[in-house]
Amino acid sequence: MKLSDQSAKADLLHRVRRIEGQARGVARMIEENRDCNEILQQLAAVRSAAHKATVMLVRSYATECVAAGDSSPEEIAKALATALSRLA
Repeated sequence: MKLSDQSAKADLLHRVRRIEGQARGVARMIEENRDCNEILQQLAAVRSAAHKATVMLVRSYATECVAAGDSSPEEIAKALATALSRLA
């Protein structure tokens, strides 16, 4: 299933681009021999941003799965379980 909600797609793309910028910032910090605690703090921020983007995508996926209406509850549950298992 593809992400068809244009608003959700734009939000996700914005989040991913922000994460990309944060990751470049971390790389620059490493190159500049910045303090490890500062780098760890920024890596935690990257991880948190990626987690929030993931949750947003899973929510959109679940909404579109359910909204499709042509799948049985078992098929929807299986699709959601498969999607969530990719996060482990």
